[in-house]
Formats: sequence, structure tokens, C-alpha cells
Amino acid sequence: MNEQVEKIISAGIDIGTSTTKLVISELSLRNVAGGGQVPKIEITDKKILYRSPIFRTPLLSDTVIDIPAIHRLVENEYSYAGITMEHIQTGAVIITGETATKQNAEEMVHQLSQAAGEFLVAAAGPDLEGIIAAKGSGAYQHSIETRKTIANIDIGGGTANIAVYRTGILCGTCTLNIGGRLVEWEGKKMKVAPSIRKWLKSIGYSPFNADGAMIANEMAKVLSRFLADSFTKEDELLLVGKAPSWTGRIDGLMFSGGVSDCIYHEERVDKSFQDIGMMLATSIKENEELAAWEWEHPTETVRATVLGAGSHTTEISGATIEVNDSHLPIRNIPVYRLDFEGVLENGIERLKQSVQEAITIYDALQEGLNFAFYLTNLPYLSFRDIQLLVATFTEALKQKPDQQQPLIIVMDSDYGKVLGQTFMANRPEMPVICIDQTQVEHGDYLDIGRLLQTGVVPVVVKTLTFHN
Repeated sequence: MNEQVEKIISAGIDIGTSTTKLVISELSLRNVAGGGQVPKIEITDKKILYRSPIFRTPLLSDTVIDIPAIHRLVENEYSYAGITMEHIQTGAVIITGETATKQNAEEMVHQLSQAAGEFLVAAAGPDLEGIIAAKGSGAYQHSIETRKTIANIDIGGGTANIAVYRTGILCGTCTLNIGGRLVEWEGKKMKVAPSIRKWLKSIGYSPFNADGAMIANEMAKVLSRFLADSFTKEDELLLVGKAPSWTGRIDGLMFSGGVSDCIYHEERVDKSFQDIGMMLATSIKENEELAAWEWEHPTETVRATVLGAGSHTTEISGATIEVNDSHLPIRNIPVYRLDFEGVLENGIERLKQSVQEAITIYDALQEGLNFAFYLTNLPYLSFRDIQLLVATFTEALKQKPDQQQPLIIVMDSDYGKVLGQTFMANRPEMPVICIDQTQVEHGDYLDIGRLLQTGVVPVVVKTLTFHN
């Protein structure tokens, strides 16, 4: 076995409704394939180098993030960690909860991802938050070790993000407007977030004189009904996006996020927040329906999402790839899925139409915006098959308005290098980025980092959803 180990530095930055935090990790890459086999580089170890304190998220107003203050915060924490942005090779800036609804959320997260490291990606969207938190809290790993179905409920200031894993496989996600800062006090005056006012009215409460403890109790009941798949029409008013997508029984619950810190560690409660976070934690602990499940203890609570962002967002491509490194890193490339269904002729027949469809979806104004093709379920390909596929593909690509931009191909099989080199022989003037052993889906976004010493590239598959 090739024992070459490469270490890369990853940053996770989480800008949430209530708090902002940062984690620096070191990821170890190693070839795990046996001698004589195609190299398979995997992340074999993750080590936390630095955890920042937990900061209040800086805002200029209820609707605007203080971008310069976020920049200063990150720069200061890098300095305390003893690193510069040049050290950062991968990771994610994620924006979570109610913060993703701010007027300048998208501008902020893209600016910061550019300023905080060469390949630090921007990510947002409630489903992604839930998935990242479940990995950072230990719920994902616990489901593998116990072979159980575990629901991780990440409750912050503005949302509760649920991700359900069964033996390490994602069963589904769900996001609810349940969080500690949705009801706050300024002196004796109670402020109720717009996202829950309609729900409160539907269950008979006035948003102007409701009782905080009663609201927290009702939120805990709603949470229990969503987990048990017995939610009501009124409960659906708290949904962010789609309804729960998992099926089957949940065996155990794990809580993460700021509110979970009050659930598991009462002594750590911050009395300065002046919101219903502590009440919500108490209501969750005392809810009889929630108590009927097994409760698992997380490895991380309030830092689960930022640890997930720093250690669990990056995947590693296959080693049989062909990339033009001068065109890397690339960010936020949308993915068009082309399923060959195990038959080469199926895909080849649809190639011209597929390229046209991809242009219509991702470059409707013919501005030359780029996208990636995901080739999946390819059959065994002979050299003649590869040449036929490349020749047909090359002809179909003539429909693209910008013929100079890189051709980006992703596949789950091991044909990256031979396919990429055949494209280069056919069209030497066209830059090619062809990576394999990577699984994505139609509509995902892809970030690809620079070529590492081990001959692979870091890949981040994500969603980018700034919800309103």
C-alpha cells in the first residue's frame, strides 16, 4: 500500500441567527487501495486544531448583516489560530437559520468565502444545514455504529433542522421555524418573529400578548408530531420548505445547536440572550412524547454545524482524473445529470438534446455561464466506446455559446483520465476538468479545488438556497 499521507487545512465558519463561530481542522489524505490497484485517496483522519469562542452574530439591523464586522471577526480568529488565509485549502462558510433571510446574506457569504481562503466554499440552505449538523454532532456516525435510525435535531436561534440517518444513509430532512430567538424581550416588551405569527394565531394566541413558556411548550409539541409523522395543518405553518421526506420509524433522537446546550448543559446557559431558548430547552426535556424515544448524547452541541462545515463538507475525487489545474479552483458550478442506464447508446442518443436542455436551464440568456455534466450508470466502455462517446459529445458541445470555457465532467465510475485525455486529443484548445469517483445529483452545486500532491482534488457538493 502506498503510505504517502498528505495533510490539508480546512476551515468551517458558521454564521447563524444568534451566534457565529469558527473551527480550523486538519484533514489527512491517504491511499487506501491495495498494491497494484487503482489508487483510492480518502480522508482517513480529522483533527481539530482550533475552536473559536462563540460570538453574537453582528447585525446592523433586523434585516442587514454587519459584513465588515464578520470580516474582522474571522481575521482575528485566524490570527489567534496562528494561520493565514493562504493556509486554508478547503472548508465552508455556511449561513444558517434566520440569517439566511437577511437582505445581504448572499453577498456576505460569497464575499467571505473569497476573502477567507483560496477554496473556502459558500453554502446555505436548511436541508444542507441539517445534514452538516448531523455529521458534526455525531448522529451520522452513531447511526452507523448502532445500525439504528437516528434523528438529529439542530435547534438554533431561528430554525430547527432535522436530518434522519439510518445506518449512515440519509433518509430525509425537514426544517421548522422553531428556535430560541423567535420570541425575544426588549425590557418588558416581547418581540415575536414574523415567521411564527400566523402559526400562533392559528392555535389561538395573540402574537402581542402570548406567554413565552406557553409558546415554547407548543413548539415542543409540534416538534414531537413532526418526528412521529402525525403533524397537523396548523403545524405545517412552521415548515420551511418541504414536508419531512423520511419514512419508517425513528429509533433515537440527538439534539445539537444552541438550544441543545441548554438541554444537556444547564450550567452553560447564557442569561444575556433574553429569548425563549432556555424555555424551549425545558419544554423539550419535559415533553412526554419526545421522552418516549431513546435520547442519544451528542459529541458536539452548539458547535455541531461549524464542526460539520470544517470537517465533513469536503470529499476527495478519484485518482484517475484529468484536470487543467490553471482553471482551478472553480466554485458554484451547477450540475446537469445524464443517466446512461447501463447502455451506452441510450446516453449517446440523448447527448445533443441533453446539452441543449442544460444550456436552457443554466445559461438561458446565452451569456456563456458554465455548468457540469454528471455521467452516471455508464456501462463497461472499450476504447472504441470512449472514442464514440467523446466524438458525439464534442459535436453536441458546439451548441454552447462560449467554446473557450472548461468542459467539466463528473462521473461515479473510473473513466475520468481516459475520457479527459480523449477529449483533449479531439479538442486540444478546450480546457478539460474530468473527475471520477464522485457522486452528485441534478441541481447540486459543485466546487472543485486545486490538484493536491496525491493527484486528487477536493470536491464539495452542496446546495445554495437563500430562503426568503
